[in-house]
Amino acid sequence: MITHHIALIYAMVVGAAADEALADSELDAIHGIVGHLPIFHDFEKGNLAQIAAAATDLLSEPEGLDAAIGLMKSGLPQRLRPTAYALACDVVAADGEATQEELRYLEMLRHELEVDRLTAAAIERGAAARYAKP
Repeated sequence: MITHHIALIYAMVVGAAADEALADSELDAIHGIVGHLPIFHDFEKGNLAQIAAAATDLLSEPEGLDAAIGLMKSGLPQRLRPTAYALACDVVAADGEATQEELRYLEMLRHELEVDRLTAAAIERGAAARYAKP
């Protein structure tokens, strides 16, 4: 089992890596989120690179995506599951374009974390609004 911090970071990193291309904007979003959101106030920020590397390594294994999502679910209490989905949506939206692979990942994550459709729609719309470009 992993901690809630690690699960939240996995949610973001897997979202960024879903299309096999980690955009600078996505990495910047992850660093900003970990650096500023209250959920990470007691997280040792120096561990971020190691955790991100572990997440991407897991994705290279057979059934790695399913394993990563399973770890996220096991590491998150029910009350933080919508938070994980929201952070993943923010990272996917950060580069201004959601690929089919990223959208599929978000769909899988939403289902596995049991985030209801209405909550998910609100989260998705919020992410789109925050990362809208002129």
